[in-house]
Amino acid sequence: MPRPTVPSARAARRRAAREAGAAPLDATGLRRRVATARLTGPDGRTDRARRLLLAWLDAGFARGLTAPVAVDALASGAAAEQIAQIVRAQTMQAPPPEVAHAACAQGCAFCCILDGPDGGTITENEARRMHAALAPLAGRPDGRAWHPAACPALDPDSRTCRAYEARPSLCRSFFSSDAEACRANVDGEAVAGAGLLGSHFDQLDVMALARAALGGPARARSYALSELAAAAVEGRDLDASLAAARQSPGTLDAARRGLAAAAGAATAAGDG
Repeated sequence: MPRPTVPSARAARRRAAREAGAAPLDATGLRRRVATARLTGPDGRTDRARRLLLAWLDAGFARGLTAPVAVDALASGAAAEQIAQIVRAQTMQAPPPEVAHAACAQGCAFCCILDGPDGGTITENEARRMHAALAPLAGRPDGRAWHPAACPALDPDSRTCRAYEARPSLCRSFFSSDAEACRANVDGEAVAGAGLLGSHFDQLDVMALARAALGGPARARSYALSELAAAAVEGRDLDASLAAARQSPGTLDAARRGLAAAAGAATAAGDG
């Protein structure tokens, strides 16, 4: 008679982990996952993202937020957006001079020329909102008629955003102290002047932390702004647009690294 198979300790731990991951999360379990999730990048940014997200969860649970709704908010990026909005509002109460006196003006759209392979990382929540705003404009000329790399949300004649109220954190966080610097940047010149509010860094960090806490990009996806906007104005439905714009798992961390490097370079230039 064959002897019964006894699972190894490692196999037992793996099974327990799978079962725990499949079980619905309660408030305590979700908070524990956020408190122990790990991120790549500077410890200081990870610690800040953790504090922000735990504070958001605690405030929500105190108001009666349920764990399933909280999980959905983490997965869709709604939690990260709300946190970024709070941080941005606090910053704007006493904005630094370069923000208070920004040179940004209607029709100055050089910041809407989207560079890089992803053209800007946005949450699922932002992607859905942008699609709803742009879908009625399907078939009309878009920003690419002005510049081939311009955001399709732009009106090519006025160079104003046709989805202004739905624009994502990336767009809301951009500022420049010199409009000509933005023009030069588009032409490939490294001229100082443009920047991003720290709230957008926080949004990306919180998105990444939520992804780690929930178990990976299958549950907390990110999307490319340029691809989403293009799909919407080309007449694709929401599901097809999301599929076209969905980013690969490593893109969110690449965006975080790229922004951190750019911020470090700007700081070094300012110190010099």
